[in-house]
Amino acid sequence: MKTATVADLRNRFRRVSAWIESGEPVEIVKRGKAFARLVPAPKATRRKLVKPDIMARLRRTWGGRVFTAAEVKAMRQAELEGEQG
Repeated sequence: MKTATVADLRNRFRRVSAWIESGEPVEIVKRGKAFARLVPAPKATRRKLVKPDIMARLRRTWGGRVFTAAEVKAMRQAELEGEQG
């Protein structure tokens, strides 16, 4: 374990932080006595982005149903009438 004084933290922080970033814990000494320990933070793991399966959702909702052009036209007309009032 590396050791650094309070003055090292103040004047040579870049070197001390490089030790910590490389995985080395650093003990901080004040007036000859150790009073703190700096340890590297655990590495963050990235969560894997899961994209929704739209086609599976459509199959669950509608199954293998295929609408005719007349059915689509009737549904669209019903939507338009609902919007108008």
